Amino acid sequence: MIGMIWAVLFDWLDGIVARKMANRSATDSSFGAQLDILIDIVSYGIAPSILLLSYGNFKPIFLIGAFIILSASALRLSYFSTFGLADGKRYVGLALDNNNIILVFIFLFEAFFSGVTFSIILYTSILLLSILNVSRIETPKLSGNPINVYLLSTYTFAMTSIYGWKLLNQ
Repeated sequence: MIGMIWAVLFDWLDGIVARKMANRSATDSSFGAQLDILIDIVSYGIAPSILLLSYGNFKPIFLIGAFIILSASALRLSYFSTFGLADGKRYVGLALDNNNIILVFIFLFEAFFSGVTFSIILYTSILLLSILNVSRIETPKLSGNPINVYLLSTYTFAMTSIYGWKLLNQ
């Protein structure tokens, strides 16, 4: 959970840093965009897939959910890299970084449910997020806005503290 939320913060910050770099060429920008897509598929597609698989003890039914989130992530990234933002301000479909923000929050409640019940909650959440990722709904671009970056930073430090405390008290 700690790694998943820090991936979002670093993803939001790397774009800000890149845009402030002096003498950044079009080639640098293109390379950075391609590298960002690779990192996004790992952070927002592969990581949630592994999370779901490991939580479900790699049972075959969890392979289906892992495949769905990974496929939805690849489709979402392909669509965005082809079409970009709607009106320069909104995404078509839920941006993938929101998946990690939501999943990290959901995992706070794991201790309140049995393993079976929480696996159903996790599985259902991942399926719903996958549907939203490839849907036609328009969602605002949250990254890049300084206020949202501060809010995400606060959330990241809070989640790191909570999960760090949980790790130390196991």
